[in-house]
Amino acid sequence: MKNVTDYYLEIDRASLWHPYTKHSALRDGFPVMTRGEGAFLFDSAGNRYVDAISSWWACNLGHSHPRLVRAIMGQAAKLQHSILGNLTHPCAAELAYRLVGLFPDRHRRTLFASDGASAVEAALRIAVQYRHNKGESGRYRFAAFEDAYHGDTLGAMAVGYLPSFHSAYRPLLFPVYQVKAPDCSGCPAEAAPETCGLQCFSSMERTVKEHAGELAAVIVEPLCQGAAGMRMYPAKYLRRLGELCKENGVLLIVDEIAMGFGRTGKMFAFEHAGIDPDIVCLGKSLSGGYLPISAAVVKEEIFETFTDEPDDHTFYHGHTFAGNPIAAAAAIECLNVYGEESIVEKAAHTGEVLAEHFEAFRGVPGVVNVRCLGMIAALDLTEKEGTTGADRARGVCLRALKKSILIRPLGATIYLMPPLITDNEVVAQTVRVLLETVAEA
Repeated sequence: MKNVTDYYLEIDRASLWHPYTKHSALRDGFPVMTRGEGAFLFDSAGNRYVDAISSWWACNLGHSHPRLVRAIMGQAAKLQHSILGNLTHPCAAELAYRLVGLFPDRHRRTLFASDGASAVEAALRIAVQYRHNKGESGRYRFAAFEDAYHGDTLGAMAVGYLPSFHSAYRPLLFPVYQVKAPDCSGCPAEAAPETCGLQCFSSMERTVKEHAGELAAVIVEPLCQGAAGMRMYPAKYLRRLGELCKENGVLLIVDEIAMGFGRTGKMFAFEHAGIDPDIVCLGKSLSGGYLPISAAVVKEEIFETFTDEPDDHTFYHGHTFAGNPIAAAAAIECLNVYGEESIVEKAAHTGEVLAEHFEAFRGVPGVVNVRCLGMIAALDLTEKEGTTGADRARGVCLRALKKSILIRPLGATIYLMPPLITDNEVVAQTVRVLLETVAEA
């Protein structure tokens, strides 16, 4: 008789298509995760793993948070689903109201979607239709960073095109003005933070000024390009971008799906720059990572152009499960936990602890570009003894898993993004294990 692990691996191999997973990786099988608690996941054999990537950057409050679980169970017993087309329900209304209250100017509207890419798609369509509503139908183009990532739907791929992920779909994607991305670890001027003159901003400035008459919006990941390899850039770049967009009448869309809700040491990464973006995309940890829900939070002045009187400018866009009551209930309780337990402030301190321990990687042979931002720590591996940095990174992740640390590589980049509630001892131990594992690679 098969044990539980063998049974699930057998039916998995026969039936399941794993996202972002090579066929060659299927041969060896994976852990079968059966439960989570705090910063840890547990497999069917009872082994415990540090979830050092917050289950794809989503579970900021860790697993099985009792308050979130209670909120989900309580709402599931009352109202499981109700659409938002010409209807509302308490959880959607309250969550929308709570979200706009997190912004510098609460005169905004919240449009719910089901995942991050869906929120980005909504933001792009809003920007284009906004221009159309104003009689500026020639302004439908976008500017975005090179090597950006905004999701895997067609519009999101167009503004977040990564050749390693998306090359097969290139013929389907609309053209985008790609701007050279800022990256402090790869600064061509080799400038220190205190002497940085933002030479990297020239590409963005030139693009916006030359094409303002065509641009609906600029879209960026704030302070850190995640899938590109945790490329980090200073808040003053984002601040100047906000000024540039305002000066040229171009909307600024900030994709906070990965960076939002405390990951960078503030509730939203754009707060470091002191700006008030026109459209902000939220997702992942909006519900603590427990249920799929996302949102585009849009300034009121944009929303007001979507009237149907005298001409019909209604936004004919939506998703069946947008603002689902159970997911919204989880998100409301998530916001309660953030406020009542001072999660962002505590995470900022834990981020300092993470950065202090991560300093141990500086000077390690074959390691470059050690960098940290809030509760993100990253490094790049170089070629060593004929093995490429990317191959070394894959090997490190496989060996770390055997040592009960769950991480995934981004090319040659190794990174940690543990839940914000991870305690200092677990942070220290995770870094120690990673240091040991990198030294072996």
